[in-house]
Amino acid sequence: MAHINRRTQALAALAAITAAGIALTGCSPSGGSGDGGDGDGQTLKLWHYEGADSAMGKAWNEAITVFEKETGAKVEFEEKSFEQIQKTASQVLDTDAAPDLMEFNKGNATAGFLASTGLISDISDAVDEYGWGDKLAPSLQTTAKYTDDGVMGGDTWYGVPNYGEFVGVYYNEDAFADAGLEIPTSYDEFVDVLDAFVAKGITPLAEAGAEYPLGQLWYQLALLKGDRGFVDDYQLYKSPVDWQGPVITSATETLKEYVDKGYIADDVSSIKAEDAGVSFINGTAPIFVSGSWWFGRFVAEATDFDWTMTAFPGADLSLGSSGNLWVVPENAANKELAYKFIDITMRPEIQAIIGNNGGLPVAANPDDITDEKSAELIATFNGILDKDGLSFYPDWPAPGFYDVIVQQLQGLITGVKDVEETDAGLGKAYDEGTADFR
Repeated sequence: MAHINRRTQALAALAAITAAGIALTGCSPSGGSGDGGDGDGQTLKLWHYEGADSAMGKAWNEAITVFEKETGAKVEFEEKSFEQIQKTASQVLDTDAAPDLMEFNKGNATAGFLASTGLISDISDAVDEYGWGDKLAPSLQTTAKYTDDGVMGGDTWYGVPNYGEFVGVYYNEDAFADAGLEIPTSYDEFVDVLDAFVAKGITPLAEAGAEYPLGQLWYQLALLKGDRGFVDDYQLYKSPVDWQGPVITSATETLKEYVDKGYIADDVSSIKAEDAGVSFINGTAPIFVSGSWWFGRFVAEATDFDWTMTAFPGADLSLGSSGNLWVVPENAANKELAYKFIDITMRPEIQAIIGNNGGLPVAANPDDITDEKSAELIATFNGILDKDGLSFYPDWPAPGFYDVIVQQLQGLITGVKDVEETDAGLGKAYDEGTADFR
């Protein structure tokens, strides 16, 4: 791997990052030391950007109450936007104004950069002390551990996630019943369903080519043919990716077929993610391939029909990851208090709040999930974790690769580029963007 000035690169990259690209096991009571009022007179400075009404916002607000009661310390919570934290982290974390604990985006270009420049702490000792690693599946740990060069999947813990996310398939069950169709359980059945809807004059897939969903579908089609070795090569730079090989070629060819066969609208290149999601909500499209982050909204708004969500049929690997990370800045004044707060957010009672409000807890007691639809979502996520199936996102390997994927796939579906040209364009940008990591 090439050695570069990671601090300079990190500061430049973090200043440019935006929110472009967007992921149950039983656990024991709180581990480690620290019960009691040994935080009297101290203050934990906390930053995060989850809305107060979100699953994580509700859970973490309760965690603040528990933390203050148990430790005697106060929490000074500063509400920050995603963009504020991303754009100011490189400046603030290098000063005494750094918070004690903050939420930060996982991945090489974000948490990895902070880790490689020494702006966030190695928390491996705290992970061992509190037993957090025992509560996290291997694919969830990948985004929390980094190498010295900031590549995820390393040996050193720089963050802890307490929720997850994944991409699956949403189905309008009423539309399926009206068409005399069953929810597919294999990829062949999935294709049969797409054909059946097209035969009835219905475009089955809600999709968007101007933003992320189409690129996620493309990557999922690659995962149908790929294995964990492919994911490690693509995401962790273990070996060179063959951009003209059978895995990627099959994905690109199949996506083009989806458009040619009418599974996807022919104007998909100009459609945005919001429009795709709304077309599922209003019943126009019976199928939507996208993330668990839509789940809570569909519960609230897709109320005119019954619907369900499953993992992508026939796939052992699914897009997804841990959620964002709790990270402890190196300049934090109260690191031990930060660790105690993290530990509270991993407790079953706090995890249950995430799970019962449409989120995906990573360490909840299944019996604590009382909402039936949420329990179904969590069971699906658990099934993916049990197979070590989380495979991250297609744009993660290189800064700016999200825009490249959007542009290249737009060229494919509009006929401006063929499969070989599309894959060559993707490969060129990928190789250039990851050269310093390989």
